[in-house]
Amino acid sequence: MSYLTIGHLYTALHAACASGVARVIEANGEAVAYADLGPDERLQALDDGEIDILVSAWFPQDDAILARGHEVIGSLYHPELNFSALKKAGKGAGWKVGDFTSLLMTEDVRPYVEKMSERYPSLKDLSHDVVTVEDVMPRLQQAETAGECPLVAIWQPHAIFHTDMLEILPNGDLLSGQVQTARLVLRKGLRDEVDEDMLDELSIMMLSNKVMSALDHAVSIDGMGPEEAAESWQRGRLIPR
Repeated sequence: MSYLTIGHLYTALHAACASGVARVIEANGEAVAYADLGPDERLQALDDGEIDILVSAWFPQDDAILARGHEVIGSLYHPELNFSALKKAGKGAGWKVGDFTSLLMTEDVRPYVEKMSERYPSLKDLSHDVVTVEDVMPRLQQAETAGECPLVAIWQPHAIFHTDMLEILPNGDLLSGQVQTARLVLRKGLRDEVDEDMLDELSIMMLSNKVMSALDHAVSIDGMGPEEAAESWQRGRLIPR
């Protein structure tokens, strides 16, 4: 039996997504191997043929991949980036920056926050609490217990959006209406080596932010392995159907 190597970022979210994609590939008679990659390793891994499929790249954020001749297919989910707040804080409509005690975000969100500062100059007055993706949940649980009121800027999907801790704030879209799409990237020449029906199935595969947040929660919070989480989702156990 032949096998395909799936490359993905070394986070619970991307590992779970890769396992979900792998289930489609395995159902078509191919074995799967996995490669954990850093953000700057993905393109080189595709160029060198170390991976066959990248799961996933976000476009237009990762448009540089398009210039290297690799094929992009599918539309797995649409990452969103909005300001949000702890639901217990009760901010909602009519919020203003001065309502918050700090700005909690991940490092990859910083450029979007800086751009939003042109619209909300008072963002520069908030102390920035920059955390890893993995630390978002415990940090916000700590803030909730302490009665703090951080303004939150993190990508969705994320495990915390599988809980009811946060509410999305109106008029807080940090992407300014731009649509991001998580897609699969096939290394150059792969289409000629694999079954066309399998690629057709991958092209129409849809996960959604809701499913991805549930998968992330299953892996990073509930302690499931990525493959176990993907199977649980496929059997309808993560999200009632």
